[in-house]
Amino acid sequence: MQPIKVLIVEDSIVFRELLVQNLSKDPAIRVVATAKDPFEARDLILQHKPDVMTLDVELPRMSGIEFLRKLIPQYPLPVVVISALSDKVFDAMNAGAVDFVAKPAVSNRQQLEDFIKNELLTKIKIASTARISNIKKTVMMQHEQQQSLSVKRSNLIVAIGASTGGTEAIYSVVKDFGTDIPGIVCVQHMPPKFTEMYAKRLNDQCRIQVKEAETGDRVLPGHMLIAPGGDRHMRLVKVNGSYQVEVKAGPRVNGHCPSVEVLFESVAKVAGKDAVGIILTGMGGDGGKGLLSMRQAGAKTIGQDESTCVVYGMPKVAYDYGAVMYQEKLNDIAGRTYALLNNM
Repeated sequence: MQPIKVLIVEDSIVFRELLVQNLSKDPAIRVVATAKDPFEARDLILQHKPDVMTLDVELPRMSGIEFLRKLIPQYPLPVVVISALSDKVFDAMNAGAVDFVAKPAVSNRQQLEDFIKNELLTKIKIASTARISNIKKTVMMQHEQQQSLSVKRSNLIVAIGASTGGTEAIYSVVKDFGTDIPGIVCVQHMPPKFTEMYAKRLNDQCRIQVKEAETGDRVLPGHMLIAPGGDRHMRLVKVNGSYQVEVKAGPRVNGHCPSVEVLFESVAKVAGKDAVGIILTGMGGDGGKGLLSMRQAGAKTIGQDESTCVVYGMPKVAYDYGAVMYQEKLNDIAGRTYALLNNM
């Protein structure tokens, strides 16, 4: 197998050299060039035809986000954004980036090397398998379907899990939900602190109310709770007859914390047949067995189809387990969710 050709776009000389040194240690990676700004990067892309580009958001002469908006429509290239703690990263995802990583403090060399080895390398390898045409399709989906719920029951739950490509995929689904939708619980693999910003962003963009989950939060109609990134899992629990969430520290499951598997297993146990489970784009198999548990408990289940996934990993594993009852294109998932809820 040929190594993955990587172009690094980073204005900091120190950080750029650290990226080159540490990425080059992996035989599956070949750094073909580096650039300090988008203008250099543009010429190097044409010259070297990289498989993946890493991109800082804050760059001289042109921001990384503006560069993405100009680049992706003309030259669809998998991009992993390296970002300081800022909601600008979601603008980058909307502009067509495959994924992002949180930039560590440059002063701690060991932390930087661990970050490159344990996080960035993985993201680059995943990005090299991404379907860029599907990123463009997701970004272009701006329609809003007017759905309504004819059967209003307070005991219904919608559970969503996603990973790579999921920030835009989740938005594409939940923007079509009205305030009558049952309470939603969601796990999107994301670094700490970014989940809070993502929740606020969705809250501003959608009709439903969205927040980062805390233990004791009630799962209410027209509301979505997103599991906080970091070292805690989110589970659905029932307290005095009402659905709540519990956010509690625990080991990684399927390599992730929070894990979609943990959430889905709790929904299967607590909500049973009164739930709809949705698994969206993402690498790996997190959530596959949990979605199967939901189906076996009587829940209705939906998986995003291959043709619209950025990475057809998690939905494929779930489908292969027999966990997916309905396989849908991304822009049909909200409609299918309403149809299922209206027959529960």
